[in-house]
Amino acid sequence: MSTLPTALYTVTQIRELERIAIQDLGIPGLELMRRAGEAVFRQLRELWPEAGRIAVFCGAGNNAGDGYVVATLALQAGLSVTVYSVVAPENLAGDALLAYQAYLGVDGSVEPFDFEQPVVADIVVDALLGTGLNKPVASVMAQAVRVINTSRFPVIAVDIPSGLNADTGTVMGCAVAADCTVTFIGLKQGLFTGQAADYCGEIIYDGLAVPDTVFDEVLSVTYRVNRLPLLPRLRYSHKGHYGHVLVIGGEQGYSGAARLAGEGALRIGAGLVSIATRKEHAGVMNVGRPELMCYGIENAGQLTPLLDKASVIVVGPGLGRSAWAKELFIAAVSAGKPLVVDADGLCFPANARIKNPEWILTPHPGEAARLLHLSTAEIERDRFDAVAAIQARYDGVAVLKGSGTLIASDQDIAVSNTGNPGMASGGMGDVLSGVIAGLVAQGLSLKEAAQQGVYLHGLAGDRATEHYGERGLLASDLMFFLSQVVAE
Repeated sequence: MSTLPTALYTVTQIRELERIAIQDLGIPGLELMRRAGEAVFRQLRELWPEAGRIAVFCGAGNNAGDGYVVATLALQAGLSVTVYSVVAPENLAGDALLAYQAYLGVDGSVEPFDFEQPVVADIVVDALLGTGLNKPVASVMAQAVRVINTSRFPVIAVDIPSGLNADTGTVMGCAVAADCTVTFIGLKQGLFTGQAADYCGEIIYDGLAVPDTVFDEVLSVTYRVNRLPLLPRLRYSHKGHYGHVLVIGGEQGYSGAARLAGEGALRIGAGLVSIATRKEHAGVMNVGRPELMCYGIENAGQLTPLLDKASVIVVGPGLGRSAWAKELFIAAVSAGKPLVVDADGLCFPANARIKNPEWILTPHPGEAARLLHLSTAEIERDRFDAVAAIQARYDGVAVLKGSGTLIASDQDIAVSNTGNPGMASGGMGDVLSGVIAGLVAQGLSLKEAAQQGVYLHGLAGDRATEHYGERGLLASDLMFFLSQVVAE
């Protein structure tokens, strides 16, 4: 992925940015369209320099106008160009109509779209639908999307793959699966979470030379996570300077989850890690990892000394939902320490509707559905809305895991794009909870720890796949690479 800005915007905010540029600064809309088409054509030539045949699929709005600019530039460069118009181009309006007329002015021609007609090209340009899509793609437009996806030619999308919701990253019925998306003016938040990862390909940003002052007028509270360097350790330091993580979990038969969380905390740099678990597990849980201090705990009274020593608590990995689990959960919340709540631990807030400003909740979509009493499909329909709702209902910081993990505080929402499909396996979330707690233990705020924990956890997963590959990647495979990324 190319270097991208940090700020992300909704469609409404993008339209306001465009309005300011056009109306307040006097940049003609046609000029912005010309710059957009130039950006797409420039990237097309850079990625596929040998391509001689270009097929441009145009719809009805300004996205189509951008497509006609690309077609004009391709003709002028001596390439073979075929434009397939899904709507009658004479019905275009405004700048899009002007762009179409300019294409005709260089002897360009347009073919009405026919889904039975084979596409002959080296590259397909998707200029069907823009960011304004708010209903499922249907009829002839859906046919055009299917033709593009079955053409087997590389696809470059103009601003956003047609059919993808620019605010949510949700596919609206069907969507173009692009190899590259060139997006303009502001980054659309929907490009970075949910289903978008399977449709955008490489994301290239071009600000179209819009002055920075325009962006000062539109406040964004959504942004991409960038890595922050951890402070170097003083030579004069000891384990007590880097916090004590207590992991509570490991119901009978589920000791692995707590073990993974504990080692994740150690690998990210926590000074000490204790695990409170069932007594059957305590004697064997640290076999192979003797640095973990494991205790058999059967009630809240036995847990109290460990709570007193802890600087941050992870509650939930392998915890179960028994009376034992509930008792330990209540004790952990009552301790007044920072908390990371994961897995089974998330059942108790969902049932009790309690709030806590000092915890980080880390649900996957299914757990998020229980927290909000919705379906998983409703969560995935708008991940931004879902994570904001979890944070508002339960306070603290909410982490909605998945492709493009979202981290919500009461101030903003961050998106992390490290990680890969190989991490869709058991235990990865347990490691993440330990990583986040380990960063809290070292002095990061809850928001910083959640954001950087998600980022570093995903980065370690990316490094691990370089060694192991994606299929068959294990949560424990991340441990070595966590040590690597945290040391960089």
